[in-house]
Amino acid sequence: MSTSLVLTVLLAYFLLLILVGFVTTRKVNSEMFFTANRNSPWYLVAFGMIGTTLSGVTFISIPGEVGNTHWTYLTLVLGNCVGYIVIALVLLPLFYRQNLVSIYSWLGTRFGEKARLTGSFFFIVSQLVGASFRLFLVVGVLQLAFFDAIGVPFWLTVFITIVFVWIYTVRGGIKTIVWTDTLQTVFILISVGLTIVVVNKALDFNFSSAIAAIKESPLSRVFDFDWRSGQNTVKQFLAGVAITVCLNGLDQNMMQKNLTCRSLRDCKTNMFSFSFLFLVTNVLFLMLGALLYIYAEREGIVLPGKSDDVFPFLSLNYFGATAGLFFLLGITAAAYSSVDSSLTALTTSFCIDFLKIDPGNKDEKKKRMGVHIVFSLLMIFVVVLFRELNNSSVISSLFKAVGYTYGPLLGLFTFGLTTKYQVREKYLPWVCLLSPVISYVVNCYSEQLLFGYKFGFEILLFNGLLCYLGLLLIRDKSSVRIINN
Repeated sequence: MSTSLVLTVLLAYFLLLILVGFVTTRKVNSEMFFTANRNSPWYLVAFGMIGTTLSGVTFISIPGEVGNTHWTYLTLVLGNCVGYIVIALVLLPLFYRQNLVSIYSWLGTRFGEKARLTGSFFFIVSQLVGASFRLFLVVGVLQLAFFDAIGVPFWLTVFITIVFVWIYTVRGGIKTIVWTDTLQTVFILISVGLTIVVVNKALDFNFSSAIAAIKESPLSRVFDFDWRSGQNTVKQFLAGVAITVCLNGLDQNMMQKNLTCRSLRDCKTNMFSFSFLFLVTNVLFLMLGALLYIYAEREGIVLPGKSDDVFPFLSLNYFGATAGLFFLLGITAAAYSSVDSSLTALTTSFCIDFLKIDPGNKDEKKKRMGVHIVFSLLMIFVVVLFRELNNSSVISSLFKAVGYTYGPLLGLFTFGLTTKYQVREKYLPWVCLLSPVISYVVNCYSEQLLFGYKFGFEILLFNGLLCYLGLLLIRDKSSVRIINN
């Protein structure tokens, strides 16, 4: 691919995002940044959420992971779809009817101020490190594929990326995100669809013969009933439900988009529609992964040792300039749709929960913009820090460890919804801190402690259960807080 062509296309893409940001904020007001005035069409939110859910890491990981775990990931996706139904029927009515801007305000209503701040704190840490990690991996791919060739250093690539995100989100916030995520989802799906077409053409497959080849391949194995395996079907399914409820239903990033819909009915319709689109999109990624390995085997191509490198390696070296260009656009879109919504959600959570900003107060706009800038700089710092560490195992371990912080959120919300107990608030933060630490230790030594049992994603359920039991221990039986669910 021509360096000038890639630069032109990427710049055109970034300018398109900025243009969308400008158009969507012509009649901006203070509340629009946080809630989009609760006027977003449900179908736009549903489609755009695909891009947010499929981060740059997912974009390159799912196809490559097919070579390791085959199609067992599908059982996790099916669990995700059930989780979205739970969100639609349980959490959306709870949050929407209370007209929440930050979903952690509910914890304050239910348990008190420390619970609200604890929930928001865990979200901010998780989102900041998680979004930075995803951006770090994607920028690494772009750096190797393009920016190194024109002499742009890594830190400058990160800085430019965040600056572009800041420019088109600083005024419109979630209002702009709903539209830009829709655009970015289009590019992601075009990238995957085009690659499938190119591989099928190289293999002389039509759609039906491609499906037949995938079915005949051992890569299409879906079920794993070894109870000790991390890909066990039952564990994957249950973990899929829990992951969705936590990473979507109890996550400000994802729920903020849902709560911009015009009515509760639209919120539910959005969630049901999104779950179907999510399933179809992940099946496309799994199909692509199987076809990539079938193609490599037939052509005698030696693939990289890391599964995450398989999709980028083949796209940039074997599928031609057009496919390679759309791969870069797809991964850029996936990265941006994840980072822009994370940055907006971080700003919202800190402004509402810690600074207690009134969303409709235009006089507090400077505070919100200042918070937006600070989180932008923090994200740049964390991404560059990952680069300086230069140790992929340490960085991956840190990312996985941060994932444990969703366990306390699961425990807090579940306890609040299923009991009427109040808790002794001074102990609540300690319970929320200890549950992920204990879960992490148990996960590290589970094979020795549990007769060969190896945790997979279901460690999140264990983490949430520990938090729930801890809250039960510190319950205040003499006080029951009555709230309107």
